[in-house]
Amino acid sequence: MENLKKNLYSHLTAKERKYLSFPAKLLLNKKLLVGDVLDFGCGFGKDVEMLATKGIKIVGYDTHYFPTYPAKKFDTIICFYVLNVLMQEEQANVLMEVSQLLKPTGKAYFAVRRDLQYEGFRTHKVHQKPTYQCNVKLGYKSIFKNENCEIYEYRLYNQFSRKENPTCPFCNSDSERELIVESATAYAIYDKFPVNNGHALIIPKKHCSNYFDLNFKEQSACWFVLNKVKQIVSKKFNPDGFNVGVNVNSAAGQTVPHIHIHLIPRYKGDVKNPTGGVRNVIPTKGDYTI
Repeated sequence: MENLKKNLYSHLTAKERKYLSFPAKLLLNKKLLVGDVLDFGCGFGKDVEMLATKGIKIVGYDTHYFPTYPAKKFDTIICFYVLNVLMQEEQANVLMEVSQLLKPTGKAYFAVRRDLQYEGFRTHKVHQKPTYQCNVKLGYKSIFKNENCEIYEYRLYNQFSRKENPTCPFCNSDSERELIVESATAYAIYDKFPVNNGHALIIPKKHCSNYFDLNFKEQSACWFVLNKVKQIVSKKFNPDGFNVGVNVNSAAGQTVPHIHIHLIPRYKGDVKNPTGGVRNVIPTKGDYTI
C-alpha cells in the first residue's frame, strides 16, 4: 500500500497488484503483444514489470506515476480500465493520444469494465475518496467480452477499406498518408495540396457534405480534435498564426462532398499583406482598412 500513500491520485488506480491483469494475460496468451509495446495509463506499472520478464519489449506511461511522455511510436498499445474513470472530454483526449503514439500499421487494445452498476461519483471503497466512474462503449472491434470487462481492438482509421461511399477520399483515406490524430468520431490528416507547411484537415467520420447538417455533438467533436491538432502543428512547424475555415457548397469553393475543417498555419511574410485574413476568399475584399 506504500504507493497509495505517496500519490494524491491513488484512488484512480484500483489497487497494487502482485499478478498480471486479466486483459494483459489474455492478450499475452493470444500473442497480440507484438513489437514495441506501450502500456498507456499503466498505474503502478505491474503489467509492465511482469510482461517484461516474459520477453515483451514494453514501457509504461502514466500521468501520475510514470509521467515521462513517450518520444516514439509503438507497434502495440494497451490501455486497461483507464477510460472508465474519465469524463468524456478526457476519454477523447486519451483516444487521440493513443492514435498519435501508434505506428501506422499498429494496434491498440482498450479494456473497459462491464460490471459497473451506475455512473457518476462514488466513494472509493479502498481509498475513501470521491471517484468518478462510467460505462464506456467504443466503435471498435470487440475481441473479448464477459460480465466483468470488454476488450476492443483499435487500428488507425485510414488503415481500413470501407464499402460505404467507396469514391469518397475521406471515408477511404489513403493508408500511406500520415494520420495526425483520431478520436471516436473524427480524425485529422495533412492536406494533400497544402497552402502552407502544416496545413491540416479535420474530418468527421460520418459521411456528410454540409457542415450545418452535423448535429451539435458531431460539430463539437471536430473542434475538439482541431484544438489538439493545433497543438501538434504548433510544436512541429512553429507558425506565427492560423486561419481556420470550412467550405460549404460549391459556391463557397467546396470540392470534396465530405465536410472538413481547414487548419492553415500562417507565417510572417507568406503573403505581402495578410490584412483581412479569411476575407480574402473574395479578391479585393480583404483589406477593408483602405
